[in-house]
Amino acid sequence: MSRFKVSKFRHAEAKVARKEAWIGDLQSSCPSGNPHIKANTRWIAFSTDLAGVLGAVPLESPKGIKRVISHLHCHSDVVTDFDFSPFDQQLLATGSADEVVKVWRLLESGQDLSSSPHVMLGPERSRVEVLLFHPTADGVLASAAGKAVKIWDVEQQQILTELEPHLNWVQSLAWKPDGSLLGTSCQDKRLHIFDPRAKSVACQTVLAHKGGREAQLLWVNTEGCFLSVGSNQMMEREVCLWDSRQLSSSLTSVTLDASPRPLIPLFDPSSGLLVLAGKGEKVLFCYEVQPAQPAMVEVHKCFLETRTQGTAQLPRLALDVTACEVMKVLQLSDSAVVPISYLVPRKSTHEFHKDLFPDCPGNVPAASAQSWWAGDNTQVEMVSLDPAHRPSLGFLSACLPCLDQDNQHLPSAHMEAGDQVKDLDNSVGSSLSSPVSSLASPSSVAPSLSATSGFSSSPSQRSLQNILGPSSAFRHIEGVVLPRTTHITNLRGLSLTTPGECDGFCANRHRIAIPLLATGGQVAILELSQPGRLPDTPVPTIQNGAPISDLCWDPFDEQRLAIAGEDTKIRLWRVEPTRLQKQLLEPEVVLRGHTEKIYSIKFHPLASDVLASSSYDKSVRIWDMRTGRQELGLLGHTDQIFSLAWSPNGCCLATVSKDGKVRVYEPRQAAQPLQDGPGPKGGRGARVTWVCGGKYLLVSGFDSRSERQLSLHQAEALATGPLATIGLDVSPSTLIPFYDVDTSVAFFTGKGDTRVFVYEVVPEAPFFLECNSFLSCDPHKGFQFLPKTACDVREVEIARALRLRQTSIEPVAFRVPRVKKEFFQDDLFPATQAWWEPALPATAWLKGANKQHQTISLQPKDMTSVSQVPKEAPRRKYLPSSVYLEEKSEEQKKEELLSAMVAKLGNRDDPLPQDSFEGVDEEEWAKYLVQIVLVGAQVVGRAFARALRQEFAASQAAAETRGRTGAQSWAASSLSGISLQEAQQILNVSTLNPEEIQKNYEHLFKVNDKSVGGSFYLQSKVVRAKERLDEELRIQPQREQDSPQKPGT
Repeated sequence: MSRFKVSKFRHAEAKVARKEAWIGDLQSSCPSGNPHIKANTRWIAFSTDLAGVLGAVPLESPKGIKRVISHLHCHSDVVTDFDFSPFDQQLLATGSADEVVKVWRLLESGQDLSSSPHVMLGPERSRVEVLLFHPTADGVLASAAGKAVKIWDVEQQQILTELEPHLNWVQSLAWKPDGSLLGTSCQDKRLHIFDPRAKSVACQTVLAHKGGREAQLLWVNTEGCFLSVGSNQMMEREVCLWDSRQLSSSLTSVTLDASPRPLIPLFDPSSGLLVLAGKGEKVLFCYEVQPAQPAMVEVHKCFLETRTQGTAQLPRLALDVTACEVMKVLQLSDSAVVPISYLVPRKSTHEFHKDLFPDCPGNVPAASAQSWWAGDNTQVEMVSLDPAHRPSLGFLSACLPCLDQDNQHLPSAHMEAGDQVKDLDNSVGSSLSSPVSSLASPSSVAPSLSATSGFSSSPSQRSLQNILGPSSAFRHIEGVVLPRTTHITNLRGLSLTTPGECDGFCANRHRIAIPLLATGGQVAILELSQPGRLPDTPVPTIQNGAPISDLCWDPFDEQRLAIAGEDTKIRLWRVEPTRLQKQLLEPEVVLRGHTEKIYSIKFHPLASDVLASSSYDKSVRIWDMRTGRQELGLLGHTDQIFSLAWSPNGCCLATVSKDGKVRVYEPRQAAQPLQDGPGPKGGRGARVTWVCGGKYLLVSGFDSRSERQLSLHQAEALATGPLATIGLDVSPSTLIPFYDVDTSVAFFTGKGDTRVFVYEVVPEAPFFLECNSFLSCDPHKGFQFLPKTACDVREVEIARALRLRQTSIEPVAFRVPRVKKEFFQDDLFPATQAWWEPALPATAWLKGANKQHQTISLQPKDMTSVSQVPKEAPRRKYLPSSVYLEEKSEEQKKEELLSAMVAKLGNRDDPLPQDSFEGVDEEEWAKYLVQIVLVGAQVVGRAFARALRQEFAASQAAAETRGRTGAQSWAASSLSGISLQEAQQILNVSTLNPEEIQKNYEHLFKVNDKSVGGSFYLQSKVVRAKERLDEELRIQPQREQDSPQKPGT
């Protein structure tokens, strides 16, 4: 890599899945010196606290269904190591202190795994330490027991070769990616490279680490570079990069620390990422290995909640490529399996990024054990991770029989390469629960392993309703930036240093207040009614006199602005009704009382002239702005107050602070909190707001891993903790909430974000219903929502906001797609509160009075509510039967006319009238035809005349056919399109009795009348059957007359 070329993984970060995605209720055991968890695209296997027993759970399971932990009683002593086949996802090899190696074919999830078929290899001369399957050949297994290393052919259950004994106990095995060489490390601190097919003696040996701790070896690439993990003379843990073509010294090395705990290395050759985990530690180190430099560059350090007992790496075929997940690690702790994803942030998460996901080896082996041993070096075919091009491949190893008959169609090692491809093509549509069906659709695995939801199931394979549960009526909400003519542009000198407790700017229905980056705490006032480009000259401002901590418009006096300064004072300013014409230097009122810098200020939602403020002195003060005095004070906080919020009824005040507590006060009753409970654990910041009619508190903050999260608390039971918590993303800015009381939709975004999260909050599980987010191309400096009266209800606009950019302010409308926009959508726009009118004065509220706002309708006078629109009668799929019967009668009339005309033309077997004449002139015959055509034209018009000529030609062909086919002519001449036998079956008549036919017809026609619940389809068949039988009754006498004449003709 050039020194001017940066790594694409430099911004990669580890994301620990939420706790609901963890696999809990485990009792894991940790035999020293070996990994304790392994995984493939289908299974997770881990050690348990029972000797000789492994636990196993499926990698994915339907959402809401708890994973069932199965147990495999595989050995009579402690299981020391185990390994999954890289090809057959059901094949598991286990080794134990009982000196035996076993290879198992796991049964389906939910069955007793102990009854799985298996073969036994050995016994060895000492306990088995390490097991490792071959990367390119099926059924080749390497095992290390004591000082000996053996290569097995599992299918034949025989040893291919036994390598020269090491001088000490073997600690690790590693196959080169192309399968040609085998590397080992042992307690003599040496690394050994073997070519098992050439000779049993090591072809290369090197003293890698001089410390006395456990050493491990991992191959980096097919060129011969490998890694070794161990300790140096100072007993510091280190990682060295080697080149097998030059082992005189390592290419480069990295020293970590002097911890006595051994490192567990995980390496991904496709990405070059190396993850190191220390046993018993709570941290993961991630490095990018660059053999070409050579260098090992630190990428990320992830701090965990639980101590690591073991780690496993998921195959690349199980990665969520749509989320830019480049590596997936499973951490085994004392009680849970924790998924950890390494993500590379990209702007577009809906596209496949080829640079992050090069082709990787598939899951079909390149050779059998015998062919590899004979010298076959064929490599595994590379497959694409692109969901649009990923092949549906699966493999069934011949090492062990498959008891599931549904899996017999999978290719095995005995098939030729062409046969495998052919068989796979025929099995793409299989619906069995197997590796083939798991990999048939990349979305079945990738989304289930996403960083957001851990191991949740794939929505592409199941019903979304069953998987996601209830959905929001606002899930299709869309944010639209309004036309540029509504923007305010050419903003200059914005202040970007406002505290995290401040929203950045504030707005009401008429104007905007924006802090400027200037001395003296200047604030610019902009009119929403005057959009466009601001002049290049400085605009008049408010001179606050001190740096600004927070600012807020009075909801009942839209010309009064409250500004909190870092000088512990709150100044109330009165702004002119029109555009600010001159500098404002003197405030209307100054509130003094705080002893430290002020955090935030909030006006009372119901009472006029009541303001609450929080400060660094850990107090909350409530002011009467008419008198300028503090009326109430709230105590009980032990650390910084992040946010405060009035309840909708104005009786209570909620706060969230840095001490990790959420508190609710009744200011008029007591200075101490009415109740408190646990809040966000992170100390970066938090916000609180009341939702669902004031019965719940919605808190946005950070967890202990600095991930932004939302939590819902019951206002009357804070001590019980949050009812629900969801994690969103990792970002340094605090999410600022806005809650729409009319729709229960909450919007969340932070300063510097490019996304606005939208959720509908409901008072029952799952509590948060996700809706479409609003995304922008560049970060915004703030986001302020306007009152509901600013929304355009004709466009079904449920919220309108102002987005503050670096140099402009642009309005954003949030709309719900509806078809009938010409009607007022009263289901989305209930009566809203007239919030701009105070419900009561400050004196009445301070004395204990309570009152609510009046409500008004947002419905325009010229619009009709959609609920009042008469509902259209449901359109019938078919017209009433009477319509079809009338149409049928018209058809009958036409057919009768046609039959009469055709009869004159001789559409029968009896002699035609003109046949009795001799020497008919051709002109007379043509004249006769012309007359027929004219008659037809007079009856039904020119179109019918054309049809008549076609029918005449058809009748002549039918007459000729009847002469050739004999007795079949009567069944074939039906004008109703139904045979005689079918007609008799429909009307249930055995003989052509006119009375019986008429009786059955009337009964069946009445029974099948659609107007009384019958079937018009059956009714029409009855009518056609009656017509066919009537036709047969008409032509039967003629048939009897013609039958004695035929022998003589």
